[in-house]
Amino acid sequence: MALVRASDPQTSSVSSASRYCRYHVFLSFKGQDTRKTFTDHLYTALVNAGFRTFRDDDEVERGEAIKPELQKAIKHSRTSVIVFSKNYASSRWCLDELVMILERLSADHVVLPVFYDVDPSDVRNQTGSLAKAFARHQKTQPSNKVKEWREALAEVADLAGMVLPNQANGRDSKFINKIVQVIGEKLRRRPLSVPHIMIGMHSRVNELNLWLQDGSDDVGILVIYGMSGIGKTTIAKSLHNTNFGRFEGSSFIENIREISQQPNGLVQIQKQFLSDILNGRKMKISSVSEGLIKIEDAISSKRVLLVLDDVDHIDQLDAVFQRKDRFYPRSKIIITTRRARLLKARQVTKVYAVGTLTQKESLELFSWHAFGQDHPIEDYIEYSEKLVDHCGGLPLALKVLGSSLLGESTCLWKSALEKLEAIPNGEIINKLRVSYDSLQDDHDRNLFLHIACFFIGMDKDYSSTMTENTGWM
Repeated sequence: MALVRASDPQTSSVSSASRYCRYHVFLSFKGQDTRKTFTDHLYTALVNAGFRTFRDDDEVERGEAIKPELQKAIKHSRTSVIVFSKNYASSRWCLDELVMILERLSADHVVLPVFYDVDPSDVRNQTGSLAKAFARHQKTQPSNKVKEWREALAEVADLAGMVLPNQANGRDSKFINKIVQVIGEKLRRRPLSVPHIMIGMHSRVNELNLWLQDGSDDVGILVIYGMSGIGKTTIAKSLHNTNFGRFEGSSFIENIREISQQPNGLVQIQKQFLSDILNGRKMKISSVSEGLIKIEDAISSKRVLLVLDDVDHIDQLDAVFQRKDRFYPRSKIIITTRRARLLKARQVTKVYAVGTLTQKESLELFSWHAFGQDHPIEDYIEYSEKLVDHCGGLPLALKVLGSSLLGESTCLWKSALEKLEAIPNGEIINKLRVSYDSLQDDHDRNLFLHIACFFIGMDKDYSSTMTENTGWM
């Protein structure tokens, strides 16, 4: 029995179908405007650059609906290039095609809007030549269909795109070369690996996506914090995968706490960030201050998504940025940390505290790892519920324990439960003691142990309230 189904809403959003790539580029355009001119030159340039490119050469034969082969081509393409021209919105087929493309917008399908002889604001607001087209659509098309088209145009206009008057001095040849270069950069950027089983994570990711995609021109800083093993990195990776295609550059720097402890660790972090947003170009950096200057120069000219994972000291942030106004407008920064107090002085836009899983979510996650399904086998129900209670809603503990008991007999389950009640699982403890080990010195560690012992036997909610009110959280 397969553990993961692509259609399961609680699993990873990257389906097996999306991993199959038949085309590098799907080209969407209004044939009457650009088929024999700009789009033809662009298609030739993409093919000559080695990109498998799909374009519809049978526009005149279109019927009432998009042909199945067009739907398959969109589904099996890594990127879509949409050439917006003056009459693009006059075609209902083009608009339906646009809706279908945006439904595929994700970590594994990047969309690049190209505004050819049309202003992005006209696309966003359906003004100018688009206003005339929609005046006709209002008379001939259902209102829900027109609403769907308007929303699609507004969404695509907010993506990082290219405008001919603002690129290459308005010359088609240079503009096309730039598009080919950008497509190459986007194809090189790949989604990060995330767990296939995402029980309890999708609602958190969806909530934070609303913030990431709010359309604000401000530079936003999101802090995701919580205890070790709670799922902060998984949430951050999912946010990165869903959104990096919307930015001109992106960087996910993992395990910052660990890297920063290595020789020249902060410089390593700076080099990785610059390499990511400069499309693989390596930069020589001899000191943190020099790296910071180069970073500020790089982030001032393009909209980027930056994710800093497992930050535990202010110096780690200072090595990458010191003021958010150095970033290009609409850039976004995501920080994961166990130490939220370090970030209170920062210009933080949103703080998100990751809570533990519910009892139902916990049992489902545990069952996937222990049984390969979303519920326990009948003879194991009682043991499963007790083990889940012992984990306290911590995803790491549920995964580790569930996987360790996969395929074992009820006798071994009973033995494991008895042992766990006496001696905690070592793999889980090693992960959780990171917070303890990162305390500044023996004085702080001894103080922590005294406080922890004080709360033994007390209600968890009462203990949490006490520590929050006294500033220990």
